[in-house]
Amino acid sequence: MTTLLLARHGLTDLTGPVLAGRTPGVHLSEAGRAQAVALAERVAGVKLDAIVSSPLERCRETAQSVAEGRGVEVRTDDRFIECGYGEWTGRPLAELAKEPLWRVVQAHPSAVTFPGGESLPEMQHRAVAAVREWNRHLGEKAVYLVCSHGDVIKAIVADALGLHLDQFQRITADPAALTVIRYAPLRPFVLKVNDMGQLRLPEDSEEKDGGENITGSDAAVGGGPGTT
Repeated sequence: MTTLLLARHGLTDLTGPVLAGRTPGVHLSEAGRAQAVALAERVAGVKLDAIVSSPLERCRETAQSVAEGRGVEVRTDDRFIECGYGEWTGRPLAELAKEPLWRVVQAHPSAVTFPGGESLPEMQHRAVAAVREWNRHLGEKAVYLVCSHGDVIKAIVADALGLHLDQFQRITADPAALTVIRYAPLRPFVLKVNDMGQLRLPEDSEEKDGGENITGSDAAVGGGPGTT
């Protein structure tokens, strides 16, 4: 089973008050750089076969912190770039919240195309297609990390959970948080969401107390979610 670690970039000076989108030249803030170093420490015990990043600076800087000392080159993939927010890019979130489209983004995102930009379904489609392609390219035993953006990560998680895109606002992806998904032959398994702790991947199990063989295509019966 291919294991994907999804990491959101660390904080920037625009994170929170402004919709940075694809604005060029947005780098990690001092706090964001510290988050990136902490992220690297949290995944230090995990062997990574590849590290892939959105082309935007804040993601590449975060991914580079993870890559330090590993001998693994950070590769960029444009399909993991932030959603194209078009005319909304660079505007304060407090101002955008007054737009009629804002409520649609929250309640019915599958219907949203940002003015002069991308639709949320288009964003999900290209990001999920990229994951599937990297899974095939790296192979079923691979573990790799993708550094991307909040809405992109949420859209990938929604797909892995079998959720309609209209439910993706229920998922959280905080700066420098990790989400872990394993892709088995029949379906993905979401192992962690928005995790801020030390990462230790569970081992594949041949048989778990009468459950099904998770090294093949299914999960052991039982189990439940953890929290961070």
